[in-house]
Amino acid sequence: MFFGEYELELGKASSVLVRELLKLKPGETVVITADTESDYRVVNATASAAFSVDAKPMVIWLASPLGVGKAADPMLPIKALAGALKEADVWVQFNGKFLLYSTPYDIAMKKNKKLRYVSLSGLKAGAMVRCIGRVDYPTLKEFMEKIADMTKNAKHIRITTPAGTDIEFDNAKVEKRKPDPTHPINVSLGYADVPGSHMMAGQITWAPDLESVHGIIVIDASITMMGKLEEPIRMTIKTGKIVKVEGGKQAVEFEAWLKSFNHPRMFNLAHTGYGFNPGAKFTGEAGEDERVWGGTSWGIGHIGASLIKPNGIPAPSHIDGKCLNSSVWLDGEQIMEKGKVVEPSIVKLAKKLGKV
Repeated sequence: MFFGEYELELGKASSVLVRELLKLKPGETVVITADTESDYRVVNATASAAFSVDAKPMVIWLASPLGVGKAADPMLPIKALAGALKEADVWVQFNGKFLLYSTPYDIAMKKNKKLRYVSLSGLKAGAMVRCIGRVDYPTLKEFMEKIADMTKNAKHIRITTPAGTDIEFDNAKVEKRKPDPTHPINVSLGYADVPGSHMMAGQITWAPDLESVHGIIVIDASITMMGKLEEPIRMTIKTGKIVKVEGGKQAVEFEAWLKSFNHPRMFNLAHTGYGFNPGAKFTGEAGEDERVWGGTSWGIGHIGASLIKPNGIPAPSHIDGKCLNSSVWLDGEQIMEKGKVVEPSIVKLAKKLGKV
């Protein structure tokens, strides 16, 4: 008998997703969306796992749009897709071109208050096994919540990378040492068992005081829409805005893409974040790259309501750039050195996760 790569492991990983993370119940309707860039084995395994717990899976295949977020709208069957999502209990999104912040997403999240949405954009079989099926979720939860608390309570943050990133910013505060509740820190633990938007485990994201962000960001891993970079893209940031883009051919393409929207907010930073999924590898797929251990990411353009409450800050699209091997200082105290955790209170947890 022929087995495809990770054939047996994929069964377990999809079971973990359905039973442990989504906590699917008998009779629940599960809409699984995918496009022509998705891994059909991941889609089919998830549908099978959903059916095995007596849920009702419905798979919707789409042509891959030419953009992400609202830039995907022109190629989406908006009314039909939104109609299905408005009646679903769970939406698992495997689309290569993510639908987060698209019009169907906005309609579904506004009209369907029971919907549990999880974004697993472009997830391939190997990543599903490594980043979902083989994760020690209780230990990862403890580790990530500790780092999130340290970050939330910091006033000033500096991030550097060997590739040349050197960026500083403040966290938004309402009073001395008290975090701004309109700028929450989102900790993606993988669980999607309550209504709302959820992501794959292993990322901490937040919108700092964006006007305070200044310095250099060098994207040396990948960028949404472009995949793996052949050479780094260097961005000069002033008051949270990209004022200069430098590099080679891909840098020119990236800047042209931002300019194509003819909208000033497409040059604004949206969020930053850490990657901490112990199984994630640098593959060029945005959803996994953002979770590579010790990496940092920067969102550009649209800001969702989960990052700045109550309504976010709209822009025509959203894109993410990823940096590897980051060093991080919180109020002058170093917690990471070139991608490795060095803060004593969390080193033990990192070691338990196999990342020391």
